[in-house]
Amino acid sequence: MDVVIPVTFVGPKATFTGVEDPTTHLTTFHTQMMLVEGSDAMHCKLFMSTLAGTTLGWFISLPDGHVTSFAQFSTLFMEQYITNRAPPSVSYNFFDVRQYQGESLKEFLNHFGAQVVKLNTKDETMMVHTFRKGIVSRPFSESLIRSRPKTFGEIRRRAMAHIVREGEVNEKCTYVVPNRLRGPSQPQPMRVHEATTEKRAPAKQQPYEPQKPQTRGRTREDVPPRHNFLVELKELIAVPNIAERLKMPAKTDKGLGPNKNAWCEFHQAFGHLIRNCLALGHQLDELVKNVFLKDYLMESQGAQTLTAPGGDQGHEMLVHGEIHTISWADPR
Repeated sequence: MDVVIPVTFVGPKATFTGVEDPTTHLTTFHTQMMLVEGSDAMHCKLFMSTLAGTTLGWFISLPDGHVTSFAQFSTLFMEQYITNRAPPSVSYNFFDVRQYQGESLKEFLNHFGAQVVKLNTKDETMMVHTFRKGIVSRPFSESLIRSRPKTFGEIRRRAMAHIVREGEVNEKCTYVVPNRLRGPSQPQPMRVHEATTEKRAPAKQQPYEPQKPQTRGRTREDVPPRHNFLVELKELIAVPNIAERLKMPAKTDKGLGPNKNAWCEFHQAFGHLIRNCLALGHQLDELVKNVFLKDYLMESQGAQTLTAPGGDQGHEMLVHGEIHTISWADPR
């Protein structure tokens, strides 16, 4: 312990207080000491400097001259704090490695590789089988099914190539094409026809015809037919394969009709009922024409005109630049 340590020497940064894993602390100390290649006495002295709290009190309680080598010092240290050692990992925990929800392929690859290092497994067949079992169903997992890899190293190479291609595709999709720059417009010379200089003949007077009154609102051609379904409309639009084919409107806090107490489950807004929603009616009519909703239609009844009974009307108003539709009721 009489070895002299240079003043400019920077010792290990690890600290042991008595609650950490002794194996991890020894491994960290050995790794940091590999850079200096000091003597055995220097190892003992520097290892003593990493102890703190009750651990330092334990070392001071040792008899003088009790520690004769760093190997003996390490053995005494491990025996004193053996209860703090982490339980060894068992191989069957390896099969429980799964890709988390929202975890990218790169993150899962690092997560899986850390488990391989932790278990120190060398069985390539088991690693390949476990990786294919733990990854979620995505294009890369499907490629592993079509062409099965033989080693985990092959999985790493294919995964990195897939990550690079996926990044290029995402970058291409998010690229915004700039508008084409136009040069300064020049005024065109005005052409004067020779006939404009001549005296024009008086225009022929037309008899007066009164203007026809314009019909306010929508005509019957703009109103989609109402189809009778086996389930309610709010349940129909909740079916996953139907919801995928519907163009959902943007949510708004504005009222979409005169009836403030009526709620439309399609627009998620007040102002009209879902049965009087023209935006939904047009989309459902297109799906009916494409024979997509044949399993949900009542066979005994035909389509009816979409109307708003009584005072329950649809919506058609301009709300901050948004144009909405209104259900049409026959004035007759």
